[in-house]
Amino acid sequence: MSIDLAIRSSNGAPLQRRTLNGPTMGTRYSAVFFAPAGTNTEALAAAMFEAVDRVDRQMSTWKADSDLNRLNSAPVGDWVAIPRELTAVLAASLRIGQASNGYFDIGVGDLVAAWGFGSAGLAPDADRIHALAGQLRPVTTKALELDEVRQRARKHASLSLDLSGIAKGYGVDEMARVMDTFAIPSWLVGIDGEMRAKGLKPDGSPWAIALERPKRGTRDIMGIIELTDMAVATSGNYRHFVDLEGKTLSHTMNPNTAAPLENTVTSVSVLAPTCIEADAWATVLMVLGEKAGRQTADMLRIDAIFVTCDGSMLSTLAS
Repeated sequence: MSIDLAIRSSNGAPLQRRTLNGPTMGTRYSAVFFAPAGTNTEALAAAMFEAVDRVDRQMSTWKADSDLNRLNSAPVGDWVAIPRELTAVLAASLRIGQASNGYFDIGVGDLVAAWGFGSAGLAPDADRIHALAGQLRPVTTKALELDEVRQRARKHASLSLDLSGIAKGYGVDEMARVMDTFAIPSWLVGIDGEMRAKGLKPDGSPWAIALERPKRGTRDIMGIIELTDMAVATSGNYRHFVDLEGKTLSHTMNPNTAAPLENTVTSVSVLAPTCIEADAWATVLMVLGEKAGRQTADMLRIDAIFVTCDGSMLSTLAS
């Protein structure tokens, strides 16, 4: 944690610009905020770390003892007690899965592992890929039953759940909850490329977020998004991928083809009131592709930026 700048709010009270960051979910979380002098930043920092660490402990597919993996390994038909946070994320996942006609599907963990993107870190397994391609896959929204009141879940078919398309967004929302608990009026929090902002900076300007150019091997800024009381999340195919038989394949799975995504969209950024919504819908629109994705964004009034790639050509399309 560091104190970068001391300024004053509109009513003359001194505000201090502070930053927090740390490791989580295989990447890093960060927070920038303006707080009055005397704010207990040590307690806030501890609460922030506990919030993101709790999400990681519960929802990681990389941690063998996570609550998600307990559910994954439980026998079909057995109720499994799960914590409040995981219950909330599963509920949102099922709701968005239904609203997207199954294009948001958390039941693709077996595909993720088979194609070499799982926690084992293995190369794509051609035999496993072929076997999965020939199977009739269960519909996750029907095969997973959730009891939100009692905080428990059970599977009605063999499912391997993967929350990589929504957990970081929820983690960002948990960071936002901590900021509000400590009555911080102006902040920007994020995990990797998922961000959420509240209020304006003391000078009246919004928070500025760099939109990364989706080009492999580079870290270049394509544009700037200004955020106030809003979240943004980006799904792309340019950071995590495998090369197989002359093709570069994305880590994002298409549940309809039971294979990595292949279309002309390089990245999609979605703006929404919460980061869990932005994160999940960015995945949906990425899977749908340029034409169907834009049609869905327009129909559902989702603010989205599509970046398409045709050879070396990049174009940006906003719904």
